[in-house]
Amino acid sequence: MNPASSEQYIKAMKAGQKFYRHAVSHGGYPYTVALDEILDGTPVGGHVDLGLVNIPMELIVGTKTAGRTAALAGNFMPLLEPHTEFAGKWMHLCDAHLSEEGIRDAILCYEYMGKFYVLEGNKRVSVLKSYKAPTIPGLVTRVVPRYSDDHDVQLYYEFMRFYSLSGQYGVDFRHRGWYDKLQAALGVSVDHVWTEEEQRSFRAGFSHFKDAFQRVPLRRGDVTPAEALLTWLQVYSFGEIKALPLGELTKKLTALWPDIVAQAEDDSVELSTEPADKSKGLISRILSAGRGDHVNAAFIYAFPTDRSAWTLAHDGGVRYVDEHLGDRVSVKTYTAENGDYFAAMETAVREGADIIFATAPTMVDACRRASALYPRIRILNCGLFQPYPGVRMYYSRVHECKFITGAIAGAMADNDVIGYVANYPIFGVPAGINAFALGARLVNPRARILLRWSCLPGDSVRELTDRGVTVISNRDAAFPGHVFDQGTYKCMPDGSVQPLASPLLYWGEVYERIIFSVLNGGWEDISGSRAINYWWGLDSGVVDVDLNDKLPDGVRTLALILKKGIMDGAIAPFRTRILDQNGVLRSDGSGDFSPCDIMTMDWLCDNVDGSIPGFDQLLPESRKTVLQMGLYRRELLRETEEKQL
Repeated sequence: MNPASSEQYIKAMKAGQKFYRHAVSHGGYPYTVALDEILDGTPVGGHVDLGLVNIPMELIVGTKTAGRTAALAGNFMPLLEPHTEFAGKWMHLCDAHLSEEGIRDAILCYEYMGKFYVLEGNKRVSVLKSYKAPTIPGLVTRVVPRYSDDHDVQLYYEFMRFYSLSGQYGVDFRHRGWYDKLQAALGVSVDHVWTEEEQRSFRAGFSHFKDAFQRVPLRRGDVTPAEALLTWLQVYSFGEIKALPLGELTKKLTALWPDIVAQAEDDSVELSTEPADKSKGLISRILSAGRGDHVNAAFIYAFPTDRSAWTLAHDGGVRYVDEHLGDRVSVKTYTAENGDYFAAMETAVREGADIIFATAPTMVDACRRASALYPRIRILNCGLFQPYPGVRMYYSRVHECKFITGAIAGAMADNDVIGYVANYPIFGVPAGINAFALGARLVNPRARILLRWSCLPGDSVRELTDRGVTVISNRDAAFPGHVFDQGTYKCMPDGSVQPLASPLLYWGEVYERIIFSVLNGGWEDISGSRAINYWWGLDSGVVDVDLNDKLPDGVRTLALILKKGIMDGAIAPFRTRILDQNGVLRSDGSGDFSPCDIMTMDWLCDNVDGSIPGFDQLLPESRKTVLQMGLYRRELLRETEEKQL
């Protein structure tokens, strides 16, 4: 017998005894678990012969029966002394493994819920586990659980479908629908059957990825490697996994880790609803003026200012910051007309940017990639409710203004029907629709809101006017003085439009306050592992309602009263009795909704006629925004442009 085999057995036995002692001292089970005992009394739906499978060793967790329980610890390492018959057979197998012949015979085992239980070949498994072999061939019978409402069973049925397509074990998710998401993220259809080459490519890349996953320092959260991979594929390609050395891959994965944890859990987002006091910040800057603190701020635009009112509004905010912060800040703008937002951010970093503002929601993926690559750069994206700790989001509580414009619409409409054109079914939009509907009902209990969507085919405004609607809430005005074919307006008999009111977002105030927080140390005060979303309202001065000069005095007075009440906290748009379209009581009027409840609304008030469209109904050009910011973001697939396997 090879002396190396004896040494290996003693080494393995010590590992088994260590596992045994630790399990006993902590109240755990010290031996290998038996499938027969697990299945005792459990309903089984049937058995499936899977044939020969290259089984990942880490997924072999027990035996089929309890016959060998006393010989093996729970980690499959031997417990019996070296002079026993069991030890002798173990060492002979070790000799075979060390020879040119190797251990070739397939084991017999059962698979249940993604784990494997050995019927014949326990010692072969033990020997190969002691040498840290990654896989072992086995003839496998799958035990199929009876379908039920149990989450784990339903998830396993999704895995079985994925396995039938991909032939992959060890790809574990905790959320339903994520196997389809992985298919889409790899650039194939959800029913694509993988070729042998694709299977080999994935196994090699995923094995390398798992090695890096295990090396991430201070890993936190109950995250599986597959969940981490799905987040990776939203920022990088699968090909980059195979191309990167282990150390570099681990480094990139470590930088991406906060996003991985946030996405694998329940969209952990911290909403910052109150900005820092700007006056206090100014005093602190004056007192420390000699320190010479300075911020280089970069602003990424999706379109030139002469082609986009949205960009023009943000550009006005940039000019405001440049004027009001003087030598405390240097600003520079970058226009990514070709859609390559990440390249624009890389240029900004090379040119010395300390903080980057990405001014369009569709830039969020580029922001995530930049934040992973440049963790010391502060990166923000204009958008709502995104669970990415590396990228802070900023927007305003526009629904407060919508409540006021809804009241104005209710007072100015010629009948009980008011039109509303929404843009996308994304976070915050249903809150704006509902606040508008409640504002209209405040002044007219019979008011009905006829809802249309600009992201659907057809002419929304024409549909409304053809139905005799005279007051319409359309897209908000981009900035003060913007041409008023937007906002809430009244259609006059002669075909002209009379502006009434529109929410306004003062981006300069937003940018000034965020940059102040950097100068004052306030940015670091709220940093952490959770995603930060700035969501400021009327009381902050970053959002307001532009009232047309020709509004009737009584209507103007009502709007100002509502505005002051909201700013003082005496009035809240949703502090009233609310039924949704299905008659469900959403509020009894005794309290306020939480910020998260408002942000994530996916229902409509009972005086709204219309519905939230599904993804398949959207115009193609609208789908990218909804994929990134949509209410049903978790359920949607994020398809790549090309196959990655």
